[in-house]
Order: sequence, then C-alpha cells, then structure tokens
Amino acid sequence: MTDYRSKVPLHRYPDTLAEQEAVLASHPMMERLARSRTFLAENRHRPVYHYVNPEGTLNDPNGLCRWQGRWHLFYQAYPPEDPRQHWGHAVSEDLIHWRDLPYCIYPDPERCCFSGATLVEDDRVIAMYHGTEAGNMVAVSSDPLLLNWSKVGDAPVIPMAGPDDPPLPYRVFDPCIWKHGENYYSLSAGQVPEGPGGMPVAADFLFRSDDLQHWEYLHPFTEDDRFTRVGDDGACPYFWPIGDKHVLLFFSHMSGGQYLLGDYDTNRQRLVVTGAGKFNMGPVKPCGVHAPSATPDGRDVVVIFNMNPGKPSAGWNQIMSLPRRLSLGDGDELLQEPVEAVASCRQSRLGGRPQSLPANREVVLDDLSGDALEIRAVIAPSAASMVELNVLRSPNREEVTRIAFYRDRGYRDTVLRRHHIASLVTLDTSYSSSASDVSSRAPETAPVRLGTEEPLELRVFVDKSIVEAFVNGKQCVAARVYPDRADSTGISFRSQGRASEITELDVWEMGSIY
Repeated sequence: MTDYRSKVPLHRYPDTLAEQEAVLASHPMMERLARSRTFLAENRHRPVYHYVNPEGTLNDPNGLCRWQGRWHLFYQAYPPEDPRQHWGHAVSEDLIHWRDLPYCIYPDPERCCFSGATLVEDDRVIAMYHGTEAGNMVAVSSDPLLLNWSKVGDAPVIPMAGPDDPPLPYRVFDPCIWKHGENYYSLSAGQVPEGPGGMPVAADFLFRSDDLQHWEYLHPFTEDDRFTRVGDDGACPYFWPIGDKHVLLFFSHMSGGQYLLGDYDTNRQRLVVTGAGKFNMGPVKPCGVHAPSATPDGRDVVVIFNMNPGKPSAGWNQIMSLPRRLSLGDGDELLQEPVEAVASCRQSRLGGRPQSLPANREVVLDDLSGDALEIRAVIAPSAASMVELNVLRSPNREEVTRIAFYRDRGYRDTVLRRHHIASLVTLDTSYSSSASDVSSRAPETAPVRLGTEEPLELRVFVDKSIVEAFVNGKQCVAARVYPDRADSTGISFRSQGRASEITELDVWEMGSIY
C-alpha cells in the first residue's frame, strides 16, 4: 500500500485558547508563513484586501464556518515541501481581516485532500471532504482554533470502488454535509447520463448516516432541474436553508460557480428545484469565478469563491473573492452584496461628489485614482442607452476595465414579473492589460432586475488584479485583471446617447486586511 504521509511537519496543539495563542506566537510554521507573506506582498498584482494564502498557490475554498465566535476559512493549499493538496487555514473575527493558521488536514490514507464542507455542532466541527484515491473522508475538531483534527475511522467513510469491484451507482467526489433529525446527510458530486441523447448532466448523490462512519446511499438528490447545462457537473456542493427555501451552491468544471434554489422535501429527501442562477457568466478560465464555499448565517448564506488567474504569478496564483451575503428577495430573487465588514478596509475617503454626465462624452475624475479602491456611485434613472464606469484606466485608455449598465436591455421576464424586462451589467476586461502574457476574458454580462424608477447603485471593488462590481445589492460580476502600466489607475464615467446624473459618489482608498 502506498505511503501517503505528508512531509509537512505535523504538530499537536494545546486544548485551550490561551495555550494555543501562546504556542502560535513563536511557532516555526507561523514564522515561516509570515516570512512568505512579507516576501510576496510587494508583487504588483497581489491583492491587499482580498484573501491570498501566505505561501504557494491555492485552489478551492473549503469548509467556511463560524465556530466559537470566529470565522474559519479552509482551502486547498500546496505546501512547498509536499505540494499535494492539504487543507490550509485562516481565521477571522469579521470575515474580512484574516490571520493565517498552520495547515490543518493532511493527506494519509488519501493521496490528496480535495474539496469539502463543514458542519458546526454544539461541541465540535465536522469536516467532510474528498480524499483522492481513497474516497470521501470525515474529520472532526473541537479545540478553540480548530487546529487539531482527527479522521473518523482513519479511512474513507464512503470508499471509492477498487479496480476489481463492480461499478458503483454513484460517483465518490466532492461532498457536503448537513443534519436533519437524528441523521447526517451528505452529497457526493458527479453527473448522470440523463441529458438529451444520453449526454451527461449535473447530479449530486445523497447518502445518510447516523454515526458519520457508516453511510447508506439513497438516490440522486435534485428533482426538476431544468436549469443547468448539458456537460455541467455538481462539484463543491453546499446545501443550506435560505429564507423559506433551500439553496444548493456548486461548481461546474465547464461553466463555473452557480446555484439551484428550491424546496427541501424532507419526507422524500429531495431538493425540488424552482430556480437557478450563475456566479460566473462564461467559462471557468481564465480570470473567472471558480468554486464556492458557503455557510448559513441566520436566514442568509455567506459565500466566498476562489478566482482563477489569467497570468503566471511566481510563488502564488489564485485568490479569494470578497465574502458575499446571499439572501432572498421578492419572487425568490437571490440577492448578493458584500459582507458589511468590508467597509472597515476603508483607509481614507479620496473624494467624490454629485455631478452631471453629458451625453456621449467621457468624464474623467482627474483628482481620483488608485488600484486598491472602493467606489460607490448612485446614478438616477435616465434614458441613456448605456452608463459606463471605467476603472484602472491609463490616461489615453491604452488600458481600461469597463463596467457598463444597460437599463431594460435584457430578457423579458414572463415567469415571475410579466412584461418586466431585465437590465444588464457587463464587466469588460478586454482592454485591462497590454501585457503579452495575460489571457483575455470575454466580457461578463449578467441580468439584474431594477424597477422603473429605481436608481442604479454600483459598488465596485478594485484590488490590484481583481474587480468586483455589485449592482443594487442584487447582482455581482467579477474577474481578474492585470494592468501592466504604472499609470493605469484612473476613473471615468460615460453616459451614452443621453445625459445622466450621478446623485452620490464616494471613492475610498482601501487598506490591507493582514
């Protein structure tokens, strides 16, 4: 049997918070992570208020949760002395300012620790994740900072089929976990050949257990899914209540992060799908939104994504999005806004004031610029065919990233709001970089519902190599960008066809979260 024990030093930590903090204050792993973070900090495209792991690259975020008053973020990390996936770890008081912690879940008996989710109970946190070449694993922790983890049974609890075994009626891959009544339930990601012409479509396979170690396969979980595309799969699932519905967030290796919304039939243990949407409006790569990690927060759900690169970055690669708060609006519309604590990153207000935007003329804000900013702009309803906000703009537009809003230019909603036509928001990074080693991403265009007299409210977050644009707390488009010029820091607006009015404008310089 192959020995998959990690080459990363494994430490056992004390069981009280005071003792843990005392050990971490001079721990060699913590000193190593701090040195690496300092060394990489000067990289031009490394964000300052979006989380980036301290050393090496990263992949999916995992197991986002709140335990004993603190938020914990886990992620697929690649330690330099053993670059197989381990679970990296960071802790936060507010979901924005993160403190690195040592690697926490190591491979063995699995080859690599892939993606998974957590379930918080009164006395412990349960992590369920995919262990490659073994199966789905369960580990538990109960100490204050979730530093010490023990694997249930020291073996996969949902094993993969062996080479001489008959094929399984399900795929063993990325899992999530929740509890209903006295039983634990888990999804295992995959596909079923039930699309047109027998082509594959997304599926998540449901399991049940009363002890975390012995699991019974039940059936595919979703019902009436007419929303996902042929070729999608249901990787990185997270299933949680939201409002009076349930939401299943997942990642498709073909088309990125998305969600299904529906009713949880607890008698039949099915999710009856009633709606859906996407967090990624194009292919997964380059530069797009990747996989979610989500956790409930009362009636809401908090989610964070990793963001794919579009340029080689020595010593690091992917980054995390801002954490988003998801909630349900009228007509079961999924609303998205950044978590409240992002405002604590505002270092200083650079300026901004109400002003008119004449038709067909770019208005450059000569006194406002930067590459780590929050911009909030409220624009009164107008008959302009397009309103545009440009960021990371060089003086002559050799490089520029565009956020364009098209009122009432989307599809007609014949289901929830008859005769209502959606608006569209586009994040266009086509001219964000003039560098030869940057891969361009096709423009991201997403629908957003605005009332006839509802102003447009943009909250745009610019952070070195990422732009996230939130629209009226209802929609978000995000992508990685890599301006190459030192002077690509400008801001401008444009109102096409007819004039518009900016009624509120604030621009803040943003500080580091570390």
